[in-house]
Amino acid sequence: MRTCGGAAAGVVSARVTVRVTPRGGRDAIDGWRDTVLAVRVAAAPADGAANQAVVRLVAKAARVPASRVRLVSGARGRMKTLEVEGLSTEELRSRLGA
Repeated sequence: MRTCGGAAAGVVSARVTVRVTPRGGRDAIDGWRDTVLAVRVAAAPADGAANQAVVRLVAKAARVPASRVRLVSGARGRMKTLEVEGLSTEELRSRLGA
């Protein structure tokens, strides 16, 4: 278990790198490409809509509230880093199908 800088002291959290395809027709997790999670969202990359869709999708797949998933970096690019509070890295990867 590890704690990440963005999480409150003593709270376990995990980070995952995500490659996003906006306007992908539907919201779906396409699987792992090495250590990167490939996802597609129907939302366009305008006004943060795609970022919000990615957070909701990962939260749903990880079975945690969306409030426990936070975008750490990559707000304007396809490659993003998300932090999920309350799960270890191993538990998160397991829930996301790794």
